[in-house]
Formats: sequence, C-alpha cells, structure tokens
Amino acid sequence: MKITIQRLNDAVHMEAKNEDNVTLQMDGTGEIGGINGGFRPMQMLLAAAGGCSAIDVVGILKKQRQNPEDLQIEVTGERVSVGDYSEFRSIHIHFILTGNLDENKVARAIDLSLTKYCSVSKTLEKTAKITSSFEIRV
Repeated sequence: MKITIQRLNDAVHMEAKNEDNVTLQMDGTGEIGGINGGFRPMQMLLAAAGGCSAIDVVGILKKQRQNPEDLQIEVTGERVSVGDYSEFRSIHIHFILTGNLDENKVARAIDLSLTKYCSVSKTLEKTAKITSSFEIRV
C-alpha cells in the first residue's frame, strides 16, 4: 500500500493519492494556515473507522441474506491531550440502516465488524474506547 501526498498551496492544503489515482484533500484549520479545503487528518481517522465498518457490515449482512436498502453512519470522537498531541479516547459509531432487516443479524454484523474484522477500529481501540449503536428504519 502506498499513498503520496502533494502540497497544493503555500500553507497546509494537501492532496493524497492512492495507487489507483483516487484522491482526497486534507487541510488544517485556519489557526494553522488552513483554508478548510479538505478533511483534517483526525477527521479522516473517524471517516476511516466508519467506512471500514460499513464495508464489513454490508458484506456480513449480505451473507446473512439481509439487504439494507440504505446505510448511513454517524461517527463521533472525543479527543484528549497527551503531551504535545491529542488522541481519541472515545469513538462512537451509530449505524442507520433502512429496510426489512432482522435486528439480531444487524447487531451481530456490527459486533463482528468492530471486534473482529475492521482493521481501522482494531488499530484505534489501542487508545480509544469504541462503542456503537444502531437503528433500523423501514
């Protein structure tokens, strides 16, 4: 896996590109010279946790013959200062699924993702307590 990062301006607006030439933009807050032209790196960590788990949950549900019509995830995180940097101490992932779904199968899919399969969550759990919740909309 390889990511390249290119600075886009004379401050901290950056563009990351993966091996498939897919890009995303990163930036900092105005306090450090950013123009809010992209995700801040810590926001990307939350997005990565939600995205990783979403991929797992959809795959697990399909294997269980459950097919969500829609899936939305809200990820929140609380940071704490540790010396000169800050890290996440808690992350909550809330899943909003739409469709005729079995509640027990949804709960099991989320649990499997967060405790076994999602590499991002498994990495972040070393410093952050990760919790989850879900709702099913018909």
